[in-house]
Amino acid sequence: MPETLIPGPAGHLEARFQLSKAAAAPLVTVLHPHPLHGGAMNNKVTYTVFKAFAGLGFSALRFNFRGVGRSDGSYGEGDGETDDAIAAMNWFESQHDDHGDVWLAGFSFGAWITARTFMARPGIAGFVLIAPGAIKYDWSFFDPCPCDGLIIQGSVDGIVAPDTVEALAGQLNQQGCSVAFEMIEGAGHFFENDIELLQQTIADYVSDRIAD
Repeated sequence: MPETLIPGPAGHLEARFQLSKAAAAPLVTVLHPHPLHGGAMNNKVTYTVFKAFAGLGFSALRFNFRGVGRSDGSYGEGDGETDDAIAAMNWFESQHDDHGDVWLAGFSFGAWITARTFMARPGIAGFVLIAPGAIKYDWSFFDPCPCDGLIIQGSVDGIVAPDTVEALAGQLNQQGCSVAFEMIEGAGHFFENDIELLQQTIADYVSDRIAD
Protein backbone atom coordinates (compact mmCIF):
# COMPACT_ATOMS: atom_id res chain seq x y z
CA MET A 1 0.00 0.00 0.00
CA PRO A 2 1.72 3.21 -1.14
CA GLU A 3 2.69 5.82 1.44
CA THR A 4 3.25 9.48 0.63
CA LEU A 5 3.53 12.95 2.13
CA ILE A 6 0.78 15.33 1.01
CA PRO A 7 1.33 19.10 1.03
CA GLY A 8 -0.97 20.53 3.68
CA PRO A 9 -1.66 23.92 5.25
CA ALA A 10 0.64 23.22 8.24
CA GLY A 11 3.27 21.25 6.34
CA HIS A 12 3.29 17.71 5.05
CA LEU A 13 0.56 15.18 5.89
CA GLU A 14 1.53 11.52 6.14
CA ALA A 15 -0.84 9.42 4.04
CA ARG A 16 -1.51 5.97 2.66
CA PHE A 17 -3.72 5.14 -0.29
CA GLN A 18 -5.00 2.29 -2.40
CA LEU A 19 -5.86 2.86 -6.04
CA SER A 20 -8.66 1.11 -7.85
CA LYS A 21 -7.89 -0.71 -11.08
CA ALA A 22 -11.17 0.51 -12.56
CA ALA A 23 -11.36 3.51 -14.86
CA ALA A 24 -13.11 6.56 -13.40
CA ALA A 25 -13.32 4.92 -9.98
CA PRO A 26 -15.00 6.82 -7.14
CA LEU A 27 -12.78 8.35 -4.46
CA VAL A 28 -13.01 8.30 -0.66
CA THR A 29 -10.98 9.99 2.06
CA VAL A 30 -11.20 8.48 5.56
CA LEU A 31 -10.60 10.56 8.70
CA HIS A 32 -9.29 9.22 12.01
CA PRO A 33 -10.24 9.85 15.68
CA HIS A 34 -9.01 12.60 17.99
CA PRO A 35 -5.29 13.37 17.64
CA LEU A 36 -4.94 14.15 21.35
CA HIS A 37 -6.38 10.78 22.38
CA GLY A 38 -4.24 8.47 20.28
CA GLY A 39 -6.19 8.83 17.04
CA ALA A 40 -4.25 8.03 13.87
CA MET A 41 -4.82 6.69 10.37
CA ASN A 42 -3.87 3.17 11.52
CA ASN A 43 -6.73 3.09 14.03
CA LYS A 44 -8.59 -0.20 13.54
CA VAL A 45 -11.98 1.36 12.83
CA THR A 46 -10.46 3.89 10.41
CA TYR A 47 -8.64 1.11 8.58
CA THR A 48 -11.83 -0.98 8.45
CA VAL A 49 -13.69 1.90 6.80
CA PHE A 50 -10.82 2.28 4.35
CA LYS A 51 -10.99 -1.45 3.51
CA ALA A 52 -14.75 -1.38 3.09
CA PHE A 53 -14.57 1.31 0.42
CA ALA A 54 -11.51 -0.15 -1.30
CA GLY A 55 -13.31 -3.49 -1.49
CA LEU A 56 -16.09 -1.80 -3.46
CA GLY A 57 -13.68 -0.49 -6.09
CA PHE A 58 -13.01 2.94 -4.65
CA SER A 59 -9.62 4.58 -4.72
CA ALA A 60 -9.18 5.19 -0.99
CA LEU A 61 -7.03 7.61 1.01
CA ARG A 62 -6.32 7.87 4.74
CA PHE A 63 -3.90 10.27 6.36
CA ASN A 64 -2.68 11.55 9.71
CA PHE A 65 -3.93 14.93 10.83
CA ARG A 66 -1.35 17.60 11.66
CA GLY A 67 0.90 16.63 14.56
CA VAL A 68 0.19 12.89 14.26
CA GLY A 69 2.85 10.41 13.12
CA ARG A 70 5.02 12.00 10.44
CA SER A 71 2.55 14.82 9.74
CA ASP A 72 3.86 18.31 10.46
CA GLY A 73 2.24 20.84 12.77
CA SER A 74 0.22 20.54 15.96
CA TYR A 75 -3.42 20.05 16.95
CA GLY A 76 -5.63 22.64 15.27
CA GLU A 77 -8.78 22.64 17.46
CA GLY A 78 -10.89 21.20 14.64
CA ASP A 79 -10.40 24.12 12.27
CA GLY A 80 -6.89 22.98 11.36
CA GLU A 81 -8.01 19.39 10.90
CA THR A 82 -10.82 20.52 8.60
CA ASP A 83 -8.24 22.38 6.53
CA ASP A 84 -6.11 19.21 6.49
CA ALA A 85 -9.04 17.16 5.21
CA ILE A 86 -9.80 19.63 2.42
CA ALA A 87 -6.13 19.70 1.39
CA ALA A 88 -5.94 15.89 1.38
CA MET A 89 -9.10 15.55 -0.70
CA ASN A 90 -7.94 18.18 -3.17
CA TRP A 91 -4.59 16.41 -3.54
CA PHE A 92 -6.23 13.02 -4.06
CA GLU A 93 -8.55 14.39 -6.72
CA SER A 94 -5.60 16.06 -8.46
CA GLN A 95 -3.98 12.64 -8.86
CA HIS A 96 -6.95 11.40 -10.90
CA ASP A 97 -7.66 13.00 -14.26
CA ASP A 98 -10.87 11.01 -14.47
CA HIS A 99 -12.75 9.80 -11.40
CA GLY A 100 -16.22 9.01 -10.19
CA ASP A 101 -18.09 10.40 -7.20
CA VAL A 102 -16.20 11.74 -4.20
CA TRP A 103 -17.04 10.40 -0.73
CA LEU A 104 -15.87 11.24 2.77
CA ALA A 105 -15.95 9.11 5.92
CA GLY A 106 -14.79 9.47 9.50
CA PHE A 107 -14.83 7.87 12.94
CA SER A 108 -15.56 9.70 16.22
CA PHE A 109 -13.71 13.06 16.05
CA GLY A 110 -13.07 12.20 12.41
CA ALA A 111 -16.83 12.00 11.85
CA TRP A 112 -17.22 15.57 13.10
CA ILE A 113 -14.40 16.73 10.83
CA THR A 114 -16.06 14.83 7.97
CA ALA A 115 -19.24 16.84 8.46
CA ARG A 116 -17.38 20.13 8.78
CA THR A 117 -15.47 19.33 5.61
CA PHE A 118 -18.39 18.50 3.37
CA MET A 119 -20.22 21.60 4.56
CA ALA A 120 -17.17 23.68 3.57
CA ARG A 121 -16.16 21.90 0.37
CA PRO A 122 -18.60 21.38 -2.52
CA GLY A 123 -18.66 18.28 -4.66
CA ILE A 124 -19.06 15.48 -2.11
CA ALA A 125 -21.59 12.84 -3.13
CA GLY A 126 -21.93 10.85 0.09
CA PHE A 127 -20.65 10.36 3.61
CA VAL A 128 -20.30 7.79 6.37
CA LEU A 129 -20.14 8.95 10.00
CA ILE A 130 -19.22 6.39 12.66
CA ALA A 131 -19.92 7.16 16.33
CA PRO A 132 -20.02 10.94 15.86
CA GLY A 133 -19.87 12.94 19.10
CA ALA A 134 -23.39 14.34 18.88
CA ILE A 135 -23.12 16.28 22.16
CA LYS A 136 -19.35 16.63 22.56
CA TYR A 137 -18.95 18.66 19.36
CA ASP A 138 -20.84 21.62 17.92
CA TRP A 139 -23.06 20.54 15.00
CA SER A 140 -24.90 23.85 14.53
CA PHE A 141 -23.11 24.38 11.20
CA PHE A 142 -24.90 21.34 9.76
CA ASP A 143 -27.90 23.04 8.13
CA PRO A 144 -28.86 22.45 5.42
CA CYS A 145 -27.30 19.05 4.90
CA PRO A 146 -25.76 19.03 1.38
CA CYS A 147 -25.66 15.30 0.59
CA ASP A 148 -27.00 11.92 1.67
CA GLY A 149 -25.14 9.53 3.92
CA LEU A 150 -24.97 6.88 6.61
CA ILE A 151 -24.49 7.12 10.38
CA ILE A 152 -23.41 4.01 12.31
CA GLN A 153 -23.48 3.76 16.09
CA GLY A 154 -22.77 1.03 18.64
CA SER A 155 -25.57 0.42 21.14
CA VAL A 156 -23.26 0.14 24.17
CA ASP A 157 -20.83 2.93 23.30
CA GLY A 158 -19.38 4.25 26.56
CA ILE A 159 -17.93 7.39 24.97
CA VAL A 160 -20.69 8.60 22.65
CA ALA A 161 -24.29 8.28 23.90
CA PRO A 162 -26.21 6.20 21.31
CA ASP A 163 -29.51 8.04 21.78
CA THR A 164 -27.89 11.38 20.96
CA VAL A 165 -26.49 9.99 17.72
CA GLU A 166 -29.88 8.58 16.73
CA ALA A 167 -31.37 12.01 17.44
CA LEU A 168 -28.68 13.63 15.29
CA ALA A 169 -29.60 11.34 12.39
CA GLY A 170 -33.24 12.32 12.78
CA GLN A 171 -32.33 15.99 12.85
CA LEU A 172 -30.30 15.71 9.66
CA ASN A 173 -33.18 13.96 7.90
CA GLN A 174 -35.19 17.13 8.49
CA GLN A 175 -32.50 19.33 6.95
CA GLY A 176 -32.69 18.43 3.30
CA CYS A 177 -30.87 15.10 3.03
CA SER A 178 -31.53 11.40 3.47
CA VAL A 179 -29.47 9.91 6.31
CA ALA A 180 -29.63 6.19 6.99
CA PHE A 181 -29.04 5.20 10.61
CA GLU A 182 -27.71 1.81 11.68
CA MET A 183 -27.40 0.78 15.33
CA ILE A 184 -25.08 -2.19 15.82
CA GLU A 185 -26.41 -3.99 18.87
CA GLY A 186 -23.86 -4.82 21.53
CA ALA A 187 -21.07 -2.80 19.91
CA GLY A 188 -18.89 -0.41 21.89
CA HIS A 189 -17.19 2.74 20.69
CA PHE A 190 -14.35 0.85 18.99
CA PHE A 191 -16.50 -2.04 17.67
CA GLU A 192 -13.97 -4.48 19.18
CA ASN A 193 -16.03 -7.62 18.56
CA ASP A 194 -18.07 -6.24 15.69
CA ILE A 195 -15.47 -4.96 13.26
CA GLU A 196 -16.54 -7.32 10.46
CA LEU A 197 -20.18 -6.34 10.92
CA LEU A 198 -19.15 -2.69 10.78
CA GLN A 199 -17.34 -3.29 7.49
CA GLN A 200 -20.32 -5.16 6.04
CA THR A 201 -22.76 -2.44 7.13
CA ILE A 202 -20.72 0.17 5.29
CA ALA A 203 -20.35 -2.04 2.22
CA ASP A 204 -24.09 -2.76 2.06
CA TYR A 205 -25.05 0.90 2.18
CA VAL A 206 -22.39 2.22 -0.18
CA SER A 207 -22.86 -0.56 -2.74
CA ASP A 208 -26.58 0.25 -2.90
CA ARG A 209 -25.82 3.95 -3.37
CA ILE A 210 -23.28 3.51 -6.15
CA ALA A 211 -25.57 1.05 -7.94
CA ASP A 212 -28.34 3.66 -8.26
